[in-house]
Amino acid sequence: MLKVALTQTFPGFSLDIAFEAPAGVTALFGASGAGKTTVVNAVSGLARPDRGRVVAGGAVLLDTAAGVCVPPHRRRIGYVFQEARLFPHLDVRANLMFGARYAPRDATGPDFAKVVEMLGIGALLGRRPATLSGGEKARVAIGRALMSRSRVLLMDEPLAALDAPRRAEILPFLERLRDTGLPVLYISHSVAEVARLADTIICLERGQMRAAGPAATVLADPGLADLFGAAEAGAVIGARIAGPEADGLIRADTAAGPLWLTEAPATPGTAVRLRVHASDVILSRERPAGLSALNILPGTIQRIEEDAQGRAWVQVALGPGEALLARITRRSVGALGLAPGVACHAVLKSVALAREDLGEGR
Repeated sequence: MLKVALTQTFPGFSLDIAFEAPAGVTALFGASGAGKTTVVNAVSGLARPDRGRVVAGGAVLLDTAAGVCVPPHRRRIGYVFQEARLFPHLDVRANLMFGARYAPRDATGPDFAKVVEMLGIGALLGRRPATLSGGEKARVAIGRALMSRSRVLLMDEPLAALDAPRRAEILPFLERLRDTGLPVLYISHSVAEVARLADTIICLERGQMRAAGPAATVLADPGLADLFGAAEAGAVIGARIAGPEADGLIRADTAAGPLWLTEAPATPGTAVRLRVHASDVILSRERPAGLSALNILPGTIQRIEEDAQGRAWVQVALGPGEALLARITRRSVGALGLAPGVACHAVLKSVALAREDLGEGR
């Protein structure tokens, strides 16, 4: 568990934030200038706030009231930057072992073999950074941070410098890292990355904490649609792969019923999380018939928030802790008589559930 409380005043900007980051990935989400990097720099010890307290794994790393400020090299916090920052004169093995130099003898964490296996870098050990792709460099940088047996891992937009194919290459490795249980503080302004990786989301806006909570709850909140943007807003729901059907579609079972996917892991029992864009959800009071859409889930209207553009953001509860977000017009809300407590059906296109919006793991 990582506990953070920080206050910092800059010209024209004030940061005031307090949160707890449990095991798994806690995403700091917000627009550029929201204060995300200021937070991780304070946690790492690269910057000292006006007032603050940082506790990681029960160890007090910063307490300005008590005069405690542990130096960065003694905090046991791994930091992965946007650029890999590997040592060019060392091969991959030596870069990884450099991180191990800072691991206390009694510290727990993955050993060399486990790190290499988890990140899929066994074939790279004898190569120099100049011969690696962007995605390979990113994986090695993560491995070096893990080899230091950190209490917490900080990741400052580690995929920002990569193109789409390289991001797609490294996301599965980040999913494996998330599921190890190590607390990871992950900075991003990409809704897609946050939806796929985060267990917890902290939403920052001009240095203030606008929302915090489990990813499924925050992403499905109709009151936060403006923060994520009309084109990117959407929810995340959990599912478990049942297996492929005779016609090639893959069945995934959710809390509200089955979904049929065109691209997904084919192994039965695999846990997945699906990002569903609000713009890809159609609502109906009755279960529709005569449609080409296969994915129809029953639910109950939970909340409705309207905006100045004539849109309505509708939260549809599917089951305990599971909800979809639909973007429709205010006129449709009135025509259908939608209100909290009203039963409805959410219609999703199979083709809208794209592979890049499907992640493995919890």
